[in-house]
Amino acid sequence: MKKNYVWRAAFLGAVISSLALGSCSSSGDEPEPTPTPGEDGTRWITLTAALKQDNDGDGNGGTLAYAVTHDQAIDPSYELDIFPVGKGFKFESPRTSRIQTSADGKFLYDIQYTGTDGGIFQKFRVDGEGKYVKDGNEVNAAIILGTSPRWVKSAEGVGIGVTISADTAAYTGVYPSATFKSIKSTATVASLNLDNPSIMNTIQFDVPFTADQLAQGYSIGRIDVPIINQAKDKVYIGCNISKVNPSGTPTLTTPRGSTTEIVTWPNDAANIAGTVTIVLDYPTLKNPKLIWSSKSTYGNNGYRTMIQYIGDDGHVYQATGVNTTGYPHILRIDKNTNDYDNSYLFDLSKALGVQGIAGIKAWKYLGDNKGFVLYDIDKTGGYLALIDLIAGTATKIPTEYETRLNFDQHQSIAAEGDYVYVPLTPVSEAGNVFVYNWKTGELTKGAKLANGTGHRFIGAY
Repeated sequence: MKKNYVWRAAFLGAVISSLALGSCSSSGDEPEPTPTPGEDGTRWITLTAALKQDNDGDGNGGTLAYAVTHDQAIDPSYELDIFPVGKGFKFESPRTSRIQTSADGKFLYDIQYTGTDGGIFQKFRVDGEGKYVKDGNEVNAAIILGTSPRWVKSAEGVGIGVTISADTAAYTGVYPSATFKSIKSTATVASLNLDNPSIMNTIQFDVPFTADQLAQGYSIGRIDVPIINQAKDKVYIGCNISKVNPSGTPTLTTPRGSTTEIVTWPNDAANIAGTVTIVLDYPTLKNPKLIWSSKSTYGNNGYRTMIQYIGDDGHVYQATGVNTTGYPHILRIDKNTNDYDNSYLFDLSKALGVQGIAGIKAWKYLGDNKGFVLYDIDKTGGYLALIDLIAGTATKIPTEYETRLNFDQHQSIAAEGDYVYVPLTPVSEAGNVFVYNWKTGELTKGAKLANGTGHRFIGAY
């Protein structure tokens, strides 16, 4: 059953001219005063787990959360089972959604993914253990971002959601003698106020490929992981770029769920010129442009996790992290030019000296040019490493679970001070919270994590 939701204001190009929105609490009553979280100085570490729906490890049954302290996280005698009904907090999203967090861990943010209330943005105060309390208004972003939104915290206090659609190919003539013309890609972007939940701004635009690029068959099928730069005047949005071969032989295809045949051209991904990022002005979200890396051709739209971070030097470091055959690169966007620095490339495979492709599944910038990486090798296993983005080096951090892990759905790595927190559980198997001191290199196998059939832990915040 749909709820009543609170709105501020939003504008959506040609799609939505204006939305007149009210201001009241989601329950219709004045909210009671709430205590300031963390008054006792506690820094909670929220652990999340993805629940099975149909198949083991599918993550389609929703998300559970539970908060522990640092002392509990590093204590191997502390045992945690969040799966009994009522022990772990279950988010309302029927499928695993994109949980985000404030830097101090006091608040979590979520936009429900699919279902009756898909697209509803909610903020939660972290009161420890399984206590997560809704804070502020609920905001319906579905009219702008749809019911299956892709979004991240793009800067402290600001979230940005994105969606894109690519038209069927425009052509002249009649199949089988059709001549390819272009594929138009249309993007929608919305910025969210995370402190006082509301929609701040929206825009819709055609992706600005050149006429020549469109004629070559370029389009974009997915965008994700937007980040606001250090100067707070640009947004960088990762893209999963596609290309067809306009000179190839067209075919008739029936899209899934449709009875209408369309004319398509053969895939030409092998000839994509490079990794692409959409750049927008912030906070207006106007003036879209494309920047191209000559160092990598992998997608940089991530999958379930943020893959762009601002370094101590102010540049943005961006992993090529789409869920394909391998994505071992980290690229750099120059803070002064807002364009790729094509003199820079971090190659995880080379840094580790591994045979095969060390694919970056998730990573987090820590400081002092260091990053913490979760990776696989040729799409198998789950491994940890500390990397140095400037020196181009990597140090593997061994765990006994690594050959049985799968990081495809991993969403977040927690870092606080000198410590990194990662819950590791093979699907259906018990595991532990691993705590890594990235200054000393000490790895602690901490709290024991019970598991349930088909489930796995996917994040720390």
